[in-house]
Amino acid sequence: MSVRCSMKESHADRGSSKGETPKMTPRQRTLRFVRGDAVDRPPFHPIVMRLAAAHAGVPYRRFCLDYKAKCDAMILFAEDYGADWVTVMSDPYAEAGGYGLRMEYPPDDLPRAVAGHLADLDAVARLQPFDPRRQDRCQSRVAEIGEFRARLGEQGFVVGWVEGAVATYGNLRTLGQAFLDVYDAPERVHRALDVITSVALDFITTQVEAGADCIGIGDAVCSQIGPDLYREFAFERERILVAHIHALGALAKLHICGNTESILTDMIRTGADIIDVDHRVPSMAPWRAQLGAAQVFSGKSDPVSVIRDGSPDDIRASVRDSLEQAAGRCIVSAGCELTPDTPEINLRALAGAAAAG
Repeated sequence: MSVRCSMKESHADRGSSKGETPKMTPRQRTLRFVRGDAVDRPPFHPIVMRLAAAHAGVPYRRFCLDYKAKCDAMILFAEDYGADWVTVMSDPYAEAGGYGLRMEYPPDDLPRAVAGHLADLDAVARLQPFDPRRQDRCQSRVAEIGEFRARLGEQGFVVGWVEGAVATYGNLRTLGQAFLDVYDAPERVHRALDVITSVALDFITTQVEAGADCIGIGDAVCSQIGPDLYREFAFERERILVAHIHALGALAKLHICGNTESILTDMIRTGADIIDVDHRVPSMAPWRAQLGAAQVFSGKSDPVSVIRDGSPDDIRASVRDSLEQAAGRCIVSAGCELTPDTPEINLRALAGAAAAG
């Protein structure tokens, strides 16, 4: 089943019979933009987690663990700043608990793993899949998607999330040890990655069934392993996740932050509909011709030096530059998460630049 055929649209999604481009809902705007159809303006998809929590006055522990509080915060931010999406993103550990990783959630700080890592390669070899339908944090995300859909109806563009296999393996083993493992015991790593991928496929299914329009795949560590290891350990598994998302009738978003110049062609080849590009990639222009008819970039303003610390004019110039680099095929966003101390005036400038297209 293709996304083009399976995504249900209202008459307004398809546009008027007179060829007009009416004001659109966030869902209409994003679906049409990704397909390459006419839109009133590019979609605005800022990555906000700590910022959304701070804007709503929600302590970050509660933001991570109370899905209704996160829904409130995400919807409030979207309404106040004109964002065209809501997401379940908060931290990269939702699935890790199912494999035994134990987390600590400080009252108002980022979560951290405190115990339960895979201690050695024997533990890696024993890794077993779990049922995301029976794991608390996975089910919280599924409930969150249902809450978003119930509150936003068909107007909201709702994005679920899974961690990529390499990112999850790094969480379970620690990054330094994971980097050694791919050389010391590649066959064990491949087996573990297959286990992780099988769980991700199930988790994707539950999220789409709950009402997600799109599933993001976060495989951030892949910008640090180089193109050869990316192709050996990550690419095919990301492609499998994308194909499954499409078979369920949803869109796929691939997020690998950092400088992805050496793997950006492969990221596009996964078939993901939305490919995030970090500010560390000098320009999207060399890759824009590689995009398929229903693929777009998302990015790529620097969230710190431009969005947080720059002037409103800097922000507007950065958004214009990103759109020019991608020949218009770019969702307006920073390259990664906006910081929680981003000034109000700069957020307004970013939202205004998105609205101006």
